[in-house]
Amino acid sequence: MKKVFAKTSNVNNFVSAMTRLLNREDGIPGMSLIFGEPGLGKTRTTLWWCAQNDGVFIRTKKLMTGRWLLEEIVAELGEAPLRRTSDLFRQAVDQLLERPRTLFIDEADYLAHDARVIETLRDLHDTTGSPLVLIGMDQADKKLMRFKHLYDRFSEIVRFHPLTGADVKSVAEQMCEVKLSDDAVSYIHNCANRFRRVVVWLYKAEAIAKANSLKEVNASHLQGVRK
Repeated sequence: MKKVFAKTSNVNNFVSAMTRLLNREDGIPGMSLIFGEPGLGKTRTTLWWCAQNDGVFIRTKKLMTGRWLLEEIVAELGEAPLRRTSDLFRQAVDQLLERPRTLFIDEADYLAHDARVIETLRDLHDTTGSPLVLIGMDQADKKLMRFKHLYDRFSEIVRFHPLTGADVKSVAEQMCEVKLSDDAVSYIHNCANRFRRVVVWLYKAEAIAKANSLKEVNASHLQGVRK
């Protein structure tokens, strides 16, 4: 498998939204929501973008409190977290004002049960003006919609969708080290439309090609392989 970052229609939509977010006019809020079912590449795409654009990535935990979240943010911004919550907030603000960066909060669904945590994120954005992107699962938009002051600040909302046949073909061309026939691509798409599962099928196709000295893998080679 080629060690490359494969771009899909979801990735292209994400990049376009981030470009608009970073180049927004004065008065336009700088918050965004990225959501969709598991396995579609949200986290992978975010980490790739962060590596290219000096973004800051925070993965939340189910039991995370506002203080815990601020500690994680401060640490990722490069400072040793102080003890008091007010000091932590000030540290985060100072760092983002001194060196503006886009802050990504993954698994944001975990925070939807605590209004104080949500409001803390909103305050952080409002105080610094730094872009803030929440990433969540399929129902994240509905969970966060009840926080009107937060939801109104989402100038960009991107939903990740299952991969199309064209996406699967594109991913195969970018990543797979063996050629796949059109019917093989269609077969894989019928079996899997999430990025993780598609990559698993590409690994299987490569293994079949190696074991049978094939230059091209077609659907008949893949049929009968354990799904």
